[in-house]
Amino acid sequence: MLHKTKGIVLKNVRYKETSCIVTVFTELFGIQSYLVNSVYTNTKSGSKAVYFQPTSLLDLVVYHNNLKNLQRIKEFKFSYLYTSIAHNVYKNAVALYMIELLQKCLKQPEVNASLYHNIENAFLDLDKADIKQAANYSLYYTMALAKWLGFGVGGSYSSLTSIIDLMEGKFTKNIPNHNYYLDNDLSNITYMLLRVSSLEEMGKIQLSKDKRRALLQAYEGFFRYHITDFTSLRSLPVLYMLFE
Repeated sequence: MLHKTKGIVLKNVRYKETSCIVTVFTELFGIQSYLVNSVYTNTKSGSKAVYFQPTSLLDLVVYHNNLKNLQRIKEFKFSYLYTSIAHNVYKNAVALYMIELLQKCLKQPEVNASLYHNIENAFLDLDKADIKQAANYSLYYTMALAKWLGFGVGGSYSSLTSIIDLMEGKFTKNIPNHNYYLDNDLSNITYMLLRVSSLEEMGKIQLSKDKRRALLQAYEGFFRYHITDFTSLRSLPVLYMLFE
């Protein structure tokens, strides 16, 4: 049966000479794998492979069978053409980090249209961001994704709750009896990121490369604790190098 759905490309693996198997986070069916034929053949309109690069936002017409692990795509086109992510090295690095983090969190093909729309909007906002905003975007997105997945940090920063316990996922008064926590300064920065409501606000948060790196490392640990079989993010060293 045919269905129209939007999708975000997460991964593309070449299959035989001209085809590929593409992993897509879809609005209607959650994460799905599709076999797409004749992708790596040149036509008058160019190669189809450009549509299936990670981060691509697509409008799809797909065949879907709940009994199959590998589906097929009948029609595809861009739902939005990025103006900067594709050719800006900083934004592209952030976008690939966002994709990798999302892919490590999506274990089953569960339908979550709300999460899909939040992720799609996150990529649209990154495309509009300037460099200062993009520098903080990976931090903002990481904590926002935790919230969208249901294990975001609870509570608020104050003189009485100035420590984030990463195991409990909440602001607390005292330093916990384990090492998975953020100190006063990093907790305050995290609270500012949690309260961001615009790109302009995000760009006003001033961070040194050391603090940004410390937060990214801590946030990775936060996800590792809350997501089963979560492995190290390969895209993190690229962010450390670019945003100094």
